[in-house]
Amino acid sequence: MEIIKDHIPDLILMDINMPDVDGYTLTNQMKGLPGFSNIPIVAITANVMKGDREKTMRAGCDGYIEKPIDVDRFLDTIDNFLK
Repeated sequence: MEIIKDHIPDLILMDINMPDVDGYTLTNQMKGLPGFSNIPIVAITANVMKGDREKTMRAGCDGYIEKPIDVDRFLDTIDNFLK
């Protein structure tokens, strides 16, 4: 969080399963920061059960990429958000 406050990114790739804070919580915190509501956050996750995509989007993510990653789809998704 400290790094992104000083270096505002064009796009954030968010892992959902992390040890100290999950990606849902971190996404929600980031979207609440001044100037961050319009920065796209794309979840990259192995959470692919029914309802996981919806939960991710409700948390504030703008995109959702399942693991294992399809490289072509990954690049297309990132490209669409950076245009």
